[in-house]
Amino acid sequence: MTDWMIWFAVACVLIILEMATGTFYLLMIAIGAVAGGIVALSGGDGTWQCILAAVIAAVATFALRRSRFGLQENLDAARDPGVNMDIGQTLEVAEWRSASGSTNSARVMYRGALWDVELASGGTAVAGQFRIQEVQGNRLIVMNNNTTAS
Repeated sequence: MTDWMIWFAVACVLIILEMATGTFYLLMIAIGAVAGGIVALSGGDGTWQCILAAVIAAVATFALRRSRFGLQENLDAARDPGVNMDIGQTLEVAEWRSASGSTNSARVMYRGALWDVELASGGTAVAGQFRIQEVQGNRLIVMNNNTTAS
């Protein structure tokens, strides 16, 4: 098997592995392997094949990392609706109690169980509907629901 065939076979394996991971980083390394295969196909020696493959893979990986596809927001799982289905749901609070003068808390029935509810900073402690902003253990952090019924 010639050098260029090996480079292209490695690129194909990397692309197949990329389909299993979905991160695009193996795809960038596969692009480097294709560049090494092109150098091999054009008659370059093994040193230049490896150098160009490494440089192209590194540049492509760096470019991916700087793009919107490579940057991932580190969302707090307690506030991420993709992680916790309760985020964004509404619940009814009948009355608030002030604990130690600083935080307002309540006990409400939500999803068939009693939950401790704490008012988020900036919220108003009045009876009514509230939207869940965050889940901290067995406490729901809520904010006043600004939506009005039609």
